[in-house]
Amino acid sequence: MYIGLISDTHGVFGEQFKEFFAPVDVIWHAGDWGGDGAFCESISGFKPVVGVHGNCDGSGVRYLYPEVQILKVQGLEILMMHIGGSPGHYYPAAKALIEEHKPDVFICGHSHILKVMRDPKYGHLYINPGAAGLQGWQLVRTALRFKIESGEVKDMEVFELPKNNGIFAG
Repeated sequence: MYIGLISDTHGVFGEQFKEFFAPVDVIWHAGDWGGDGAFCESISGFKPVVGVHGNCDGSGVRYLYPEVQILKVQGLEILMMHIGGSPGHYYPAAKALIEEHKPDVFICGHSHILKVMRDPKYGHLYINPGAAGLQGWQLVRTALRFKIESGEVKDMEVFELPKNNGIFAG
């Protein structure tokens, strides 16, 4: 399965991201979509989407996407939520879910910081795709794509776009 991973779009999903995600089978969205259900549909109309809502999302997005997703893909258990923290500094709710489910991969957003690493304590692969939107302090907009095959995450690629690329942010 070929997966595109995005978070913190805050209502922005432009052509550059569509080009990066063109070859993927599905887009996973780790919350803070922005906009409303119509914005979510603009992404799900492009590719199938699995996602969670974030702390900035309103009732329209919360109706469409849960707070937590637990997925089983090609022999891996994936835990996805928006506010997760990071290895050694997990938010309490994330830590409780990690300890309960013992996922192979933990995905979150919220920090606007792209980070991929193996968690030394729990052993799972930690993935935060950073922020794809314009809201926030980040200087670069980011997304990831990767494959899950035979119980392994493979061929991970990072997409970076300067925050001011082609868009006047005011």
